[in-house]
Amino acid sequence: MMVYIRSLQRWLMLSLLPLSVFSQDFDSERLKTLADAYTKSSFPDLVQLLSIPNDANFPEAIEQNVQWCEKAFGQRNFTTSRLQTKGAPLLLAERTHKNAQKTVLIYLQLDGQPVDTTQWSQENPYIPVLKQQNASGGWEAIGTYDFNQYNEDWRIFARSAADAKGPVAMFLAALDAIDRLQHQPNFHIKVIMDFEEELGSPNLPAAVTKHAERMASDMLVIFDGPLHRSGKPTLEFGARGIATMTLTTYGPIVPQHSGHFGNYAPNPALGLAQLLASMKDPQGRVTIPGYYEGVSIDEETRTILRAVPDDEAMIKEQLQLGSTDAVGSFYQEAIQYPSLNIRGMQSGWIDEKARTIIPGWARAEIDIRLVLESEPERLIRLVKEHIEKQGYYLTSGVPTKEERMGHAKVASLTHEISYQSFRTDFDTELGTWLRKALTKAYDDDIVMVRMGGGSVPISPFVNTLGIPAVIVPTVNIDNNQHSPNENLRIGNYRDGIRTMMAILTEDL
Repeated sequence: MMVYIRSLQRWLMLSLLPLSVFSQDFDSERLKTLADAYTKSSFPDLVQLLSIPNDANFPEAIEQNVQWCEKAFGQRNFTTSRLQTKGAPLLLAERTHKNAQKTVLIYLQLDGQPVDTTQWSQENPYIPVLKQQNASGGWEAIGTYDFNQYNEDWRIFARSAADAKGPVAMFLAALDAIDRLQHQPNFHIKVIMDFEEELGSPNLPAAVTKHAERMASDMLVIFDGPLHRSGKPTLEFGARGIATMTLTTYGPIVPQHSGHFGNYAPNPALGLAQLLASMKDPQGRVTIPGYYEGVSIDEETRTILRAVPDDEAMIKEQLQLGSTDAVGSFYQEAIQYPSLNIRGMQSGWIDEKARTIIPGWARAEIDIRLVLESEPERLIRLVKEHIEKQGYYLTSGVPTKEERMGHAKVASLTHEISYQSFRTDFDTELGTWLRKALTKAYDDDIVMVRMGGGSVPISPFVNTLGIPAVIVPTVNIDNNQHSPNENLRIGNYRDGIRTMMAILTEDL
């Protein structure tokens, strides 16, 4: 009954649109009007999707998301198939169109980062809350609202609102819009849905290889990530890959009293700090010989990078930074290099739990953002060799008593390579098509990003299927992605629908 009521409300809302909107001439103003209407009508779907927990560490929650997507795409005349993996399945949705000659593959992500409910400014991250900013800059819930009228600066707060269920709801709304207008794209559509992206998509490469024929397409579009800081329509022609490492140093077999054993038992936290500090200079550049080998930014590339309208003074002010690392001479140049990042550290206890001990171990979680010019296996080998040169005996697990006592410094190192980087030339058929679609939608300059700093698991598609790929970002850059109080600006939700409508109505 509730589904029927929502459908009736949507029909009544859309029936009030002027007939001129239903023209097949999709110019900027018409797309804007339609996007506004479908923002209002699709909001219940967005709220419903965000209300489903989606931590990929809990298979029962992921199953609910898979079922929701099967139903949502099935209602829009897609045929859906589960592609089984060792973990969560991939979901492939397919829709053919009359006289279409080419096929566009679209990548969507449905899982989200784990949540710490104590850090969210609302009861539950999976109960979406619409909020507006108050005079002091904080965010307060809007008690009741009528979505026939909305403020574009309102935000919906929920896990995965921006990363990346928001774009899924945008795409479904855009499909509803073109179907309502009885417009058929002149290309077939395949949609691949990933439910383990936040785990590093560990099963994706094998699945793409196994099901390459099912996924066969001419090009790949990824609806993911934030717009450029300028808020202008954006296309990203590449993204860095990612690998992770866990580095643990060891001290006494169990924590010891710092009064009895201070100055005697080596402290693994200090050893870890010194070891990590040895990997970079004071300007943030990796000092491990050969780490940046192969990466060369020529003047032509530097010109492309400088064309991105970054306001670095504003970036530093927003991040409250007094300095930046010197890997590149400006932001876009910096992210063309592989990174070496400490994403978390732990040893002993802190805050109200602090105690006077020498810890038994210290651990750092490290991520490496990969670029095409650097083989991930080589970078990991360089890090491992550097640790050994600092005098450490390395194991791949918890060291034995004999290993502890037989070496002055003992550490363990494990690693996982998730996926490599990808990069597509600006002037491919895909890039030209997307740029034309976005120009139609906004009558504005398009920000063309050579390679974004974040990571999406696209290289398996590019390498196995042999197709070009481009990311189409839509969400607000200040969305707190991966963090507490993740949010999606309603104006970005509306413009995302507009962007996807423009793409779906642009002929290939």
